[in-house]
Amino acid sequence: MSELHPDVDADILRRLSQTLAGRKNAAPENSYSARLLAKGPDAILKKIGEETAELIMASKDGKPETILYEAADVLFHLLVLLTFHGLSIDDVRRELTRREGVSGVAEKAARNAAAGNT
Repeated sequence: MSELHPDVDADILRRLSQTLAGRKNAAPENSYSARLLAKGPDAILKKIGEETAELIMASKDGKPETILYEAADVLFHLLVLLTFHGLSIDDVRRELTRREGVSGVAEKAARNAAAGNT
């Protein structure tokens, strides 16, 4: 895979998240995103499931271009789901930043303890 070049836009996910937030109350007949958001979580989750299955198959086929295409579809539909719930990519970034440097085992144990699971 190629390395990131200076012309690659690192803020595309933030801008896409902002665009989706603007589509949350847009007319469904004017936008695929608005239509999906209007249909609600079941439709969005169905799309995430479909796109994730396509990503799995692309990975099994081992074709990098197809993997990238399907990964972009998964990310897009994940952003739609976040938008539906009033969240954004910045919320995800904050959560990842919070977890940075923390063992996955320790992080999961802390979440379980906070939820009262042992």
